[in-house]
Amino acid sequence: MISVIIPSYNHASSVGKAIDSALSSTNVDIEIIVVNDGSSDDTKDALRQYEELDRVKVIHQENRGSNPTRNRGFKESSGDYVIFLDADAILVPDALEKLENALIGSEASFAYSDFRFGWKLFKTGAFDIERLKKMNYIHTSGLIKRDDFPMFDEAVKRFQDWDLWLTMSEAGHTGVYVPGELMSMTVERAGISSWLPKSWYKAPWKWLPGISARVKKYEAAKAVIINKHSL
Repeated sequence: MISVIIPSYNHASSVGKAIDSALSSTNVDIEIIVVNDGSSDDTKDALRQYEELDRVKVIHQENRGSNPTRNRGFKESSGDYVIFLDADAILVPDALEKLENALIGSEASFAYSDFRFGWKLFKTGAFDIERLKKMNYIHTSGLIKRDDFPMFDEAVKRFQDWDLWLTMSEAGHTGVYVPGELMSMTVERAGISSWLPKSWYKAPWKWLPGISARVKKYEAAKAVIINKHSL
């Protein structure tokens, strides 16, 4: 079974779409764990219609942050595989089927694909530890073998996906790439993971008002991961 874990903080307008996309998955056995992380919007109301479904478990908690919320969802799950699906993400119907098939009989510990963030398509490519050390190219929503999942570092506030894949790689685990766009992010509201073009992180763009503060936060968060993993 696959456990689809959806952490949600103030995603009332999109979390239902994420759940619906997981429920539409083909040829897989799934459970869905939704953890409402103390949202102050209408998330609780948006989740009410799913609380009576057999395959969906909804948990409401006080705000703890994204990684503690993901770990809470994992502890409540029971699948042989787990995937952490963002509350503004949408899976294509055969996404989980393709990711699971890539892991069956494989020595790899996680499977991942290409994805779209708004209008931008990110083509990830084959697993390469040296490339991973240089850049964060695998999205959080990869399918992971339960026994190989190390839990998220709850002290990390950003680049949680990069930190996770590096931690797993350092433990000797590898990933397998499944070609194709299997997931998209609706980007209905700005958040910590909102995307900026690569050129904006360089001079002169990074000094512009409205951009400089975001770039500084990005660089500070990146430094945390670099220092933790001695990159």
